[in-house]
Amino acid sequence: MQTPKNTYDVIIIGGGPIGIACALEAQKKDLSYLILEKGCLVNSLYHYPTNMTFFSTSEKLELNNIPFISNNPKPRKAEALEYYRRIATSNKININLFEKVTEVQTHEDLHIVKTIKNEYSTKNVVVATGFYDIPNYLEIPGEDLPKVAHYYGDPHYYATLKTIVVGASNSAVDAALEIYRKGGEVTMIVRKEEIGRRVKYWVRPDIDNRIKEGSIKAYFNANLKEIKEKEVIIETPEGDKILENDFVLMLTGYRPNFEFLKKMGIDLSDDGRKIPQYDEKTMETNIKGIYLAGVICGGVETHKWFIENSRVHAEMIMKNLDTKKT
Repeated sequence: MQTPKNTYDVIIIGGGPIGIACALEAQKKDLSYLILEKGCLVNSLYHYPTNMTFFSTSEKLELNNIPFISNNPKPRKAEALEYYRRIATSNKININLFEKVTEVQTHEDLHIVKTIKNEYSTKNVVVATGFYDIPNYLEIPGEDLPKVAHYYGDPHYYATLKTIVVGASNSAVDAALEIYRKGGEVTMIVRKEEIGRRVKYWVRPDIDNRIKEGSIKAYFNANLKEIKEKEVIIETPEGDKILENDFVLMLTGYRPNFEFLKKMGIDLSDDGRKIPQYDEKTMETNIKGIYLAGVICGGVETHKWFIENSRVHAEMIMKNLDTKKT
């Protein structure tokens, strides 16, 4: 096998906060590295809702002890983009943007990382791809209609219109409240009997009160059954209901790219949680030289890992690589 000319000590797949954290630690250890990111810098954060406020305080989002100064204790999306962008530029992070990884081939202790543009050779790969790429589809009739979206951006788009919001998590609640306040007519479809318990504590009273007063309509113990051009059919404890509708926001969560992990040979748990196999001390998977960092470690349990509690993965991985190097 011919080795590609582009050889590094470690290739980092994913240019989000945890990928950047890995790069900073690689610099400290004098390891040659390259981040490969399929989109823009911190691509997932960029596609978060325009007005999103983080659950974590700014200091818990910091990397490498670089201060994150924000106007409020809990920073907003724009502030986070500015923070991580400044870290990347001021530290001259080696990153290729808009270069999607298509395949990782393993030949004994060498990994060949193939992208849409190039090939790279490395003994070590860090997968820090997050979970925001693939929505959890309901697989119901009409889900592919143009009126349906699995990502929410700005509430102005839905002003004066009838919008169904499917879900009861933070993203669904934020969307419902923002659209309502921009003059939209919002109806929430909630699979369980109440709003999700992990909704931000300062937001939950707001959504509960808006539902109680009738400003936002909510159907609990309900499911979206079918989507049509001008209406939707929902299943409720009282029977099916037909609602006039302009847009549907399917904010039912997202999941990591498990197929990508499996193609690399990484084992996933067979208990439905699909938790990848890795050493909790080094973050190395069952494939020698392939490591995991960030939320992808939690399988479908994407609420287990955040920036604040997975930053340490970068230090653990690069410490292990430095030991191997010596």
